This record gives sequence, C-alpha cells and structure tokens, in this order.
Amino acid sequence: MRNRLMAAVSAMAATVAVTVLGGPGAASAAAPAPEADVAYHGRVVLSDGVLGVWLVPENSGPAALPAATVRLTLSADLGRAEGLAEGCARIGHRSVVCETGALPARGAGRHVAVVLPLAVKAREVVVRIDTAWNGGAVDRVPGNNEHTVLALDTGDAYVF
Repeated sequence: MRNRLMAAVSAMAATVAVTVLGGPGAASAAAPAPEADVAYHGRVVLSDGVLGVWLVPENSGPAALPAATVRLTLSADLGRAEGLAEGCARIGHRSVVCETGALPARGAGRHVAVVLPLAVKAREVVVRIDTAWNGGAVDRVPGNNEHTVLALDTGDAYVF
C-alpha cells in the first residue's frame, strides 16, 4: 500500500511539474542571450570648467541591439546641467547616462554629444566611459567599451 501511494504521489508530482514548467526540457528551450560587441570611440575636452564628451557607439555584432546605455562618470562634481542632450540623464553628483539608440550588427549608432559644466573649475578631470546597460546581450570583449580618460583644462581633445 505504501509503495502504491508513493508511486501515485510521484506520478502526480511529475504531472504538476510538466504542466507548470511547460513540459520536459522547457528550461532549456529559453532563448540564449544575443551576443554583441559594443565599443565607444570619441573625444573628451575640458576648457574653462566645462567638459565636452563626443562619442560614437559601435557594435561589432553578431547581433543587433535595439539600444544600449553609455555611462560617463567624472572625478569632479557636475554643475547645473540645464541642457543635457536628448536621451541623457544625470544620475548623482558625478555621472550621466545616455541612450545610444539602435546599434545595428556591425555598425555605428547615433553620435552622442554632452556638454557638462563642472560645479567647481578643475585643472583636470578623469572621465570613465562604460556601458551601463546593453539590452541583456553577452559582450565577450568588454574592454573596448570601458575607457578612462584624463582631460586637462587646456581645451585640447583627448581621444579614446
């Protein structure tokens, strides 16, 4: 009697598992994350207490991305950023995020230009550029979307 009861419970559990989880192998049927290699290329200029960052996001593929988000983190506090570019938002005292728009496989996204006044005029600013979000894609070469740039208050362009 006990063995029949255990067999019945096991059969019911298997039926519930198949029904709730979507059948055998349902977990393995989930689509894998797309693979995309996001990179940023551009320049940083610091002049008279105002930092300018111009960059182009690129995707080496193999999958296209509907969008990504680039993060700019400064070593100095931001001043009043009244006119941030469309698609950009300030997050904290030293960071700004900007959406890249669609990134085609093996192609460039839209140009991103941000002008950021500093709270206090600085002789130099370190700018870290990285990806805050890439649509859940796997990026096997993350080094080309992470840059650290030292910009001196000379008006010269520092390329990354």
